[in-house]
Amino acid sequence: MKIVRHSARARVAAVGLATSGALLLAGCGAANESGAPAAGGEAAASASASIAGAGATSQQAAMEAWVAGFSSVAPDATVSYDAQGSGAGRTQFVDGAVQFAGSDSALNDEQLPLAQTLCGGADNVIELPLYVSPIAVIFNLPGVTELQLSPATIAKLFNGSITNWNDPAIAAENAGVTLPDLAVTPVNRADDSGTTENFTEYLAATAPADWTSEPDGVWPLSGGASAQGTSGVVGLVGSGAGSIGYADESQAGDLGKVSVQVGSEYVAPTAEAAAAVVAASPRVEGKGAANFSVELARDTTESGTYPVVLVSYTLACTQYADAAVADTVKAFLTYIASDEGQQAANANAGNAPITAEQRAQFQPVIDSISAAG
Repeated sequence: MKIVRHSARARVAAVGLATSGALLLAGCGAANESGAPAAGGEAAASASASIAGAGATSQQAAMEAWVAGFSSVAPDATVSYDAQGSGAGRTQFVDGAVQFAGSDSALNDEQLPLAQTLCGGADNVIELPLYVSPIAVIFNLPGVTELQLSPATIAKLFNGSITNWNDPAIAAENAGVTLPDLAVTPVNRADDSGTTENFTEYLAATAPADWTSEPDGVWPLSGGASAQGTSGVVGLVGSGAGSIGYADESQAGDLGKVSVQVGSEYVAPTAEAAAAVVAASPRVEGKGAANFSVELARDTTESGTYPVVLVSYTLACTQYADAAVADTVKAFLTYIASDEGQQAANANAGNAPITAEQRAQFQPVIDSISAAG
């Protein structure tokens, strides 16, 4: 389990998650109609509570930047985040063990009712896509740093149909590249992961003939190698020649990265291309007024889009039993959503900043966070 730390008063640290579920209380919050304040808003200076979060390892680098920046506007607050995976984060959130969570997939049909009970109704569960990043298909091949691959070829590399890197299917898409006579070792996440769910969702949507498993946060196939968390997959791919895996692009380091086929072109995993897919994707309806989960357009053929994208959500409630906790959650989420917060995360994690239009939609929900009364 990877724990992120920062030395400022507001810090990401390992903490005992003994916070009672009573801190998250049912209630209906009226949306504030004010404009989006910058860098945490007026409430940040008076934020003084300790709040705990848990979840997605993909958000780790961004969370470092968010907590460091928040500490400058809310010096009396403490924020902790246990980066142990999206599945664990969602579980701790619906159990009331943390005040917020990070998740690389939206709450599912089993978890959403639990969150609605915790938060006091369908309109009180907050799901905001505040971290957007491409998922890179990463590989370790001696002398090869870039590859172009179609969805079908990627699916075959991970399902075991292609077993050697000099396979004709790979060669056909990479003219002029010397491919080694080397066995393919696919690497997947060992934990319940939103990154895995996003990746398998992409494969199921774009290569259904070659990827017949249902999208899931738990890797559906046996064989290959597995590792815990994003850093574990990156480390295992990096240590084994012939390995291929998938990870948040911001943490892929110097490993080779695949440009995936989209329509008639091959697109690299950039923040701009990832943002283009999210902008073209519709909001999921019927999940509540504070829920902004999106139905990603995985099978798009639009030029310049990268559909192997991770949208990581911030989960919270609109009401908390403790006023200081409510104020601190509101101030922290306001900082995350602010242009300053998004740019800080981009500099540290390489994610795609949300748009001004998205911020205008999200801020009234954040403003509605309050103490029960």
